[in-house]
Amino acid sequence: MPFPSSPRARSGPRRRSLLAVAPAALALTACTGGDSGGPAGEDASAADRARARAARDSEGLVERYDAVIAARPGLAGRLGPLREEAVRHARAFGGGRKASPSASSSPSPSVTSSASSSPSATVPGNDKDALAGLAAAERELADRRTKALGGVPGELARLLASVAAAGAAHVYLLTEGDA
Repeated sequence: MPFPSSPRARSGPRRRSLLAVAPAALALTACTGGDSGGPAGEDASAADRARARAARDSEGLVERYDAVIAARPGLAGRLGPLREEAVRHARAFGGGRKASPSASSSPSPSVTSSASSSPSATVPGNDKDALAGLAAAERELADRRTKALGGVPGELARLLASVAAAGAAHVYLLTEGDA
């Protein structure tokens, strides 16, 4: 047996009242959504600094890859794709002028000498330790980028998160057997 519909009044706003109020609410929102010029300008410069640092960090990682590839040529096939990713990351952050993708096949003497002259680019004597050093650098950078997520605006945070995740994948590839 079907139940008859109840004749009681609905509680809450009706569709007509919502349609009448919606344009007014939208107009009010548009009027108050302007930029005050204060903290937003500070946020933009903080984001620019974070982006520049991320680009420099990626370029430094490329230099480390270059140093390992120059010192351990047998690892070039394994490290080349990871180095190329680091180059793309530097470019995504607005850097990458020092890191050219063609340098992975045969690092130029200027790139090799600049990478080997920096203290962080010291390459261990065997493949396992060289890979462990790169993995440690990738891990440290991924952790630092993950910690920086809360202090940057949305789009940059998404980029940092994506690059940090890629760095974590690189750590796995560097530490887990022959890939």
